[in-house]
Amino acid sequence: MQTAGRLECLWIDAQERGLAWLDRVSANIGSGTITAPHLVTGLLGERAALFELTRRRYVVVARRWTSARMRGDVDLIAWNGKWLCFVEVKTRTARDIRPAESAVDEDKRQMIRGLARIYLRTFPASEQRSILVRFDVVSVYLIDSIAEFEVFPGAFAWN
Repeated sequence: MQTAGRLECLWIDAQERGLAWLDRVSANIGSGTITAPHLVTGLLGERAALFELTRRRYVVVARRWTSARMRGDVDLIAWNGKWLCFVEVKTRTARDIRPAESAVDEDKRQMIRGLARIYLRTFPASEQRSILVRFDVVSVYLIDSIAEFEVFPGAFAWN
C-alpha cells in the first residue's frame, strides 16, 4: 500500500511539472493576451493548491466554480473523506506580517457560503441535508520558485 501511495504522489508530481512546462512553452509562443501579474500569481497558487490537496487525498471535483445566480467563485470544491469542502486559496509571493489567510474576510466568507448553498442544490433534495460541509482555506506562498502551503480545514463555519 505504501508503494501505491508513493507512485500516486509521483504521478501527481509529474502532472504538475508537465503543466508548468506547458506554461513555459505557451509563454514563449505568446497568446497575444496580457494578464495582470497579481492574477497570474493567483492562478498559479490555485493550481499549486489543487495538486497539494490531491497529494493530501482530497478529490477535487470543481475549480473556479461559479453560478449565474450570485457573484464570485469558489476556488476549489473537493471531497475530503466524508466532507464536501469549499476551498478558498490565497496566494502571496512573500511572507508578510499579515498572513495570506487573513484576506478571507467576512464578505468573502458570506459569498462562499452563498455559493455553497447554490452548489448543494445540485444534489438530490433527499441527499442535501446529509452532506457534511466544511469551509477550508489554503495559503500558498510562492517564494523563489518553491510553493509552501498552509491548509486550514474548517477555517470558518456556516454562520
